[in-house]
Amino acid sequence: MNIAKVGFVSLGCPKATVDSEHILTRLRAEGYLISSSYQDSDLVVVNTCGFIDSAVHESLDAIGEALAENGRVIVTGCLGAKGDVVRQAHPRVLAVTGPHATDDVMEAVHRHLPKPHDPYTDLVPPQGIRLTPRHYAYLKISEGCNHRCTFCIIPSMRGDLVSRPVGDVMIEAENLVKSGVKELLVISQDTSAYGVDVKYRTGFWGGRPLRARMTELAEALGSLGVWVRLHYVYPYPHVDEVIPLMAEGKLLPYLDIPFQHANQRILKLMKRPGNSDGVLARIRRWREICPELTLRSTFIVGFPGETEAEFEELLAFLKEAQLDRVGAFAYSPVEGALANELPDPIPPEVQQERLARLMLLQEEISEERLKLKIGKTMTVLVDEVDEEGAIARSYADAPEIDGQVYISECQHLKVGDRVDVVITDSDTHDLWGDMV
Repeated sequence: MNIAKVGFVSLGCPKATVDSEHILTRLRAEGYLISSSYQDSDLVVVNTCGFIDSAVHESLDAIGEALAENGRVIVTGCLGAKGDVVRQAHPRVLAVTGPHATDDVMEAVHRHLPKPHDPYTDLVPPQGIRLTPRHYAYLKISEGCNHRCTFCIIPSMRGDLVSRPVGDVMIEAENLVKSGVKELLVISQDTSAYGVDVKYRTGFWGGRPLRARMTELAEALGSLGVWVRLHYVYPYPHVDEVIPLMAEGKLLPYLDIPFQHANQRILKLMKRPGNSDGVLARIRRWREICPELTLRSTFIVGFPGETEAEFEELLAFLKEAQLDRVGAFAYSPVEGALANELPDPIPPEVQQERLARLMLLQEEISEERLKLKIGKTMTVLVDEVDEEGAIARSYADAPEIDGQVYISECQHLKVGDRVDVVITDSDTHDLWGDMV
């Protein structure tokens, strides 16, 4: 019997990765095999990103490559929400669906690649099929977003906030931990808003009541005995509640909060809350409660109308805030974003000059903050091991976006081990350490 084989290309952010994992899980649960080559696949699913222009181009290129190499392609993901863009560029695709659309993708697969039922291949492990290494996993707690930031089109692609039932989230987390996962990375479009849409409805986990709210969920996840890292945390007032959990060791002392800017006028144009003075005061309070706290954020430079003085205010904020990890990008108009209608666009050469200045400043801050870790003992999670040593991450390092900890003479270690190291050296982004 020939078993149907599906190739898979997954692009975009961790939220898209989770969507891919759900689709792959369904495919395997129904007996399809997952192929690693175009030539060996009966059809290919491409999960796309469509947030900024470069992501659109990357997705269209990936679709074109799949068509050229295989010829039978189903498109899903954020770019799929712009079906006309996909079909105009690649009219030969078999089907186009939007993001978070597992059922629609499976319907398209069934239509174009029916498969015979086989009870021996229709089995998958409880944690499903994942694209991440065995020792860490993304845990998506909600879909969509209620905010209407003027630079963003995610709500038009993924819809308004829809929180997952808290019991379902905890069961998935438990299954992941039982499968060997040592780190859960909590993700969504807006982690702080978890449960808002259901008025923080009480659910049940293990026969006990549990509110569908970020603080209560974070505390429950922290009881599973693995690292729990919070991503995409919008700076609502109740974020203050998770800082004591970090100080108590129930959560990793790590917050990923996309501040986006520091000037109040620009934040208002972005339809983002806050101002630099209020944020700086909160950061000081957080660090008083949890001195080990690592803060990651992202910023947009060259937003329409941004003056040199307003950009300088952002630089001054960074100097004062001393954030540990920072990502930044120059504003890019995205089709459908309200910010495209704002006056006074910033010339690209000015955007790039400002971006370079910001990143140079942040590199200096990062280098100085990492020097403070020399001589300290830190627990790290091992990601890779080879003949030269091990590459690991500390609580301050999310996979693929933050720094790494390099350990020499430790070939006995295995991927997924948690070990203590003494930090011996640092540079702009990374640390070096010796086994204790």
